[in-house]
Parts: sequence; C-alpha cells; structure tokens
Amino acid sequence: MTCENPPIELSSYLLSLGRAVFQTAHSLSVVQEITALQHLLGRAGRYPVIHVPQPRLVDGRTSEIGLVTNLCASRELMAHALSISDHRECARTFASRASTGIAPVDVGRGQAPVQQLVAQGGDIDLRQLPALRQHVFDVGHYVTAGHCSTIEPDSGADNTSIQRCWVKGQRLLSFFPYSGSHNARNVEKFWARGEPCPVAIWIGHHPAVVIGSQAKLAYPESHWSAAGGIAGQSIRMVPTITHGDRLKVPADAEIVIEGWIPPHRLEADGPFAEYPGYVGVQIATPVIEVTCLTRRREAILHDFGGGLEDHLIPENMAMEGKVYTLVKPVAPTLINVHVPFSGRRFHAYLQFRDPPRGEVRDALMAALAYRRLRTVVAVDEDIDIFDDRSVLWAMSTRVQWHRDTIEADGLTHGNLDPSLPLGATTVTKLGIDATLPPAPAYGLPKPVAPRNAVSDSALAAAAKALKEVDMTGWPST
Repeated sequence: MTCENPPIELSSYLLSLGRAVFQTAHSLSVVQEITALQHLLGRAGRYPVIHVPQPRLVDGRTSEIGLVTNLCASRELMAHALSISDHRECARTFASRASTGIAPVDVGRGQAPVQQLVAQGGDIDLRQLPALRQHVFDVGHYVTAGHCSTIEPDSGADNTSIQRCWVKGQRLLSFFPYSGSHNARNVEKFWARGEPCPVAIWIGHHPAVVIGSQAKLAYPESHWSAAGGIAGQSIRMVPTITHGDRLKVPADAEIVIEGWIPPHRLEADGPFAEYPGYVGVQIATPVIEVTCLTRRREAILHDFGGGLEDHLIPENMAMEGKVYTLVKPVAPTLINVHVPFSGRRFHAYLQFRDPPRGEVRDALMAALAYRRLRTVVAVDEDIDIFDDRSVLWAMSTRVQWHRDTIEADGLTHGNLDPSLPLGATTVTKLGIDATLPPAPAYGLPKPVAPRNAVSDSALAAAAKALKEVDMTGWPST
C-alpha cells in the first residue's frame, strides 16, 4: 500500500477489488448458509471476497449491518492489499516492516467513523449483529474476527489479538484468550489485583490493518507501530468511550464493542469449529460485560470462516514473518519461510541457499522454539516451499530418518492441537532436514542425481502445440 492513495477502510477496499468481490443477490441466513458458501467456493478452488449486504438474522429480519467474509482467504489478495508484488515475499517483507514500524496517530471522536453511532446501557443489543453460527456443532453465534484489545496494567501497553467471542446475551460475550497469550496474561494481572480488566473489541478494517495487527511481538508491546509499518502508514487511533485514553481503537474500524472482564468469572464456551479443522470442545472462559457499542452508519461486520483458508491465511502470513525473524540471525543462508494451510498453524517450511554443515540444524531448533509450530521442514532453493507436493518429494528422496531428523521433547505448543493427549502441557516437536549435503568443493555440484527435465526448445514447441487448444473439460489432478 502506498501512502499517497491508501484505501485504508474496508468499504473503499471492497470497491477497489471489482470482480474479486462476490456480492450475494440473495439474503443468506447467519445460520450456516454464509459459511456453506465459503465451503462450496473452497471446494472449487475459488476465493473471492464474499459481501452479504443484507444478511438474514435468526428471527427472519434483515440486518441493517452488512457482512463480509473470505476477506483474507487468498494469499494473492493479501499480498495485493499490502502492496507486495508476490505473496512468496511475505516472510521477508513482514519481518522488515514490523521491525521498522510507523507510529500511530491520535484523532478525536469527530474524526473517527467508527464512533458515528454510539449505543450505551440498555440501548445495546449484541443479538442484532449479524454474527454467524457457522457450523453444525457450534453452540451459538460468534464474533470471529474481533480484535480483542486489553492493556498490561503496569506499563499501560495495549495488546490486540483475534479471539472468538460468543454472543451470550444482549450485553454479554464470552472471551477466549489462549492460555499463555498476551491477552490472557493481561487479564490474569488485573484479576490478581481483584480488578476487572478493560477490553475493547474492534471489528472490520482494511485487510492491511487486519493482518498488520497480528504481528508477533514481545510482551508487553503495543501492536500499532508494527501494524503501521506493515500497512505502510500510520494507523489512526481514537480513545474508547468507556476507557478513554487508557485504551484506544482504530478510528477507521467498522464496529467496536467496549466493556469489562469481571474478575474470576468463568462460564461455559463452545463447542466451536476451530482452526485445526475439528470441533473444539466446551471450555470455561472469561466473559465481557458490555458497556458501549460504537459503529459506522453503514457498518460491515467482518467474519472469519472457522478452520477455512479465510481463518488461517492472515495468521500464517504473520507467522512467516515471525519465524523468519527468529531463524535468520542463526542461519544467514535462510532465504524464505512458508507456513502452509495444509499444516494449519503447526508446520513451517524453511528454504535455504547453499547452507554450510550444521546451519540447517541450528535453524530447525530456532524455529521449533516458536510455540505454535510442531513440525519444521528445511529444503534447498530448488524446492518450491509453496507447493506441498514439492516439499513432500524432497522429504521422500533426500531424507534418511535416522540421520536427518531432530526430536525435541517437552516444548510448549498451542492447546488447540487435537492430537494432544488429555492433560498434556508439552509436546514432542520434529525437525526434518531435507536439504542436500554440501558440494565437496566450491563450484562443484551437490551429490545428487540430475532431476528429470526436458529442454527449453522442447518446452517451447509443446507450448506452441497447446496454444490454440481448448482444454475445457480435461481432467486435472
């Protein structure tokens, strides 16, 4: 994104996409029908942004708030939103932009579109939001793309992170911060003092801000400079109505829900369709007592499809930048990182150019230290890390398991991994070195048989033969 003409709000971004947006002509229900559309499009390998101007609420009425989903389902669209020419460059770009940063700027309420309409007290009814009940086993309607913002009480540093929130009543939400997350630590610190934790949930923004705010940072550290660096310009911030300057939100968001997390109050939450692709079990979570809801006049609620590409790709791209930042200092020959959708958030691929002996193992250990990852595969630059088949080919033809794998026991990992044994708090992680041994001397080839190939002239002749052919109906892999 350039600073000269930034489409820094969601509605402007949607207009700029043209045919890449599928605007539904029918009023689809907030109960499964919109998510079903994502499933059908994904099965066809199509990932347009889905805009539902008039979603149908549970009681049959049409919502006055629109809904957008699949906003982040395409890596190509995400790269376009960030003015990155190729989505394969995201790891290096994220690492560079997040570390540089652009400081946010404060604006007043009159300059904040997200505070054009304000509801407080009895005027709030969260049930009028078009929050989806996405899948068969979901217990209720969830705000899925809500960026939950809390503060660290000693430093005042804010944190923003996407957490699911079940709409439990007119002014009550559940709130699920993962154990050990920065938001969870903030809540625990307030509770240790016997105090409620201030919270604000902002929903909907230009995708550069959505993905930029997911930058992986130290604790406690505000996200807004990193988000500005990734988005390419300062994020405009406005004080919340409830918490004032103590807790600010993006002025150009679509909707903000403000409130308090009361001390030590836990309620049942779930089941819910989680990102690993399985139904998450019922758990006990904090709740949010809502004090204020602000929004644009023509607000659009952003939804993430649970466990679908739309849910995973923005987080995975942010993870690529984090892993690159962790590994590059110990492995200078690292050239790229990919966190594939096929591995959800548990796998990463590292790509190297002529690594010396030992460096790949150093890199694998550095990457495995990242809490979210469970398996890391290292390959050479001739392997396309954005093609699972290419990575699997390297694993099947370049790896001897006794020689080329590293197991690390007792490491931390995300608690939503469905393979975790009951009661387990740590996991065994695996590093796989699928790189070739170094060449015996500088300038000599690596010790591997040549790859099957055809000549450039033969490829040109074959391409010419296909040029005028209609391939409609031909089978694919």
